[in-house]
Amino acid sequence: MAESKQLQQIVERAVAQVFDRLLPKLQAELVERVLAELPAAPAGTGAGSLVQSNPAQSNLVQAIASIQAGTTQKEILRALLEAGSACGSRIALFVVKAGAASGWQSRGLGDDDAIKDFPLDVTTGPAAYAYQNRVAAPANIAEMDRRFVKQFGGPENEQIVVLPLVLKDKVAALLYADGGAGGVLDGASLEVLVMATSAWLEVASLRKQAQKDFGDAAPGVERVEPPPLAAVAPVHTVSSFADPFAAQPPPRHAAPKAAPAPEPEPEPVAEVVEIAAHAASASAASAPAAAADPFAGMSAEDADTHRKAQRFARLLVDEIKLYNQAKVAEGRRNKDLYDRLKEDIEKSRATFQKRYGSTVAASGDYFQKEVLRSLAEDDTAVMGASFRR
Repeated sequence: MAESKQLQQIVERAVAQVFDRLLPKLQAELVERVLAELPAAPAGTGAGSLVQSNPAQSNLVQAIASIQAGTTQKEILRALLEAGSACGSRIALFVVKAGAASGWQSRGLGDDDAIKDFPLDVTTGPAAYAYQNRVAAPANIAEMDRRFVKQFGGPENEQIVVLPLVLKDKVAALLYADGGAGGVLDGASLEVLVMATSAWLEVASLRKQAQKDFGDAAPGVERVEPPPLAAVAPVHTVSSFADPFAAQPPPRHAAPKAAPAPEPEPEPVAEVVEIAAHAASASAASAPAAAADPFAGMSAEDADTHRKAQRFARLLVDEIKLYNQAKVAEGRRNKDLYDRLKEDIEKSRATFQKRYGSTVAASGDYFQKEVLRSLAEDDTAVMGASFRR
């Protein structure tokens, strides 16, 4: 019993250390990106007075902090809408699944419930441009989906913007915004908020996977939920059932459940974009992987070691992707990905080898396979000539 409690404490400390290291770094990067988007301070103004001299900057930093206070996808996206409503009088979020966008929630469109499940046309106009090019698309309301304009009207000055929320190299949602009746539309601030939301959603996914990995790290110990992170303010618990990026809901023709709870509200679904273990190659691996266990025939202990080594390799590579998104995109285009990420890859490789290099999982070469699967998307050529096969 005493040994079990000791192992439990070790797991708790390990999880806390991981996030004490990751979260402050990401928050600092987000603040730097925000400040880079804002006008420079007037001459003679010290860094300490930068926020005080410009209330808009202070409001934007506070808005990002509110997004970072969310711990589930639903909480984070709601925080984006609340913060974004200060930058656009009318704002709506559409989640994307299999190339189709459907309304989730809105602010300022009159009856906000009317946006739910509204099918947005992403084949033409600014929505198509934002979806296909993964960049903000400012436009005139006349270019917007006609069904949307007919139902919700348009802004007084006719100017709108559609922004893509990108996760794992996919557009997971589209944010529509306009200035309404004489309101203000601040496209630059909205772009910063969407960028911050995208990064924080990936961190939330990474956090969830790390909790799973570390919670499973000590055989024989009851799984432990780590203590709340000091860097994130506590929030109300929200059921994952209402997560807008959760698994697909039951078909519409299914019989309703008896005595449904009043809290869960119908939510659309989006592309499932997880930063850790299971998403990057779902289309290639889902059905066959489920049908055959690659570790069948091994002892339970050896199979468990192999699985944990796989998860650890994915976690390391996903961390590389999270902090080097621009380098990853440029490396894939220029086919020199390894040269751009050599230091990060080799540091992570050494970490993996230190932990699993002398175990039965060493024969699986999981880190190398994950680099090729996740970073190179199974195309060895994009790694460049200097990458060792």
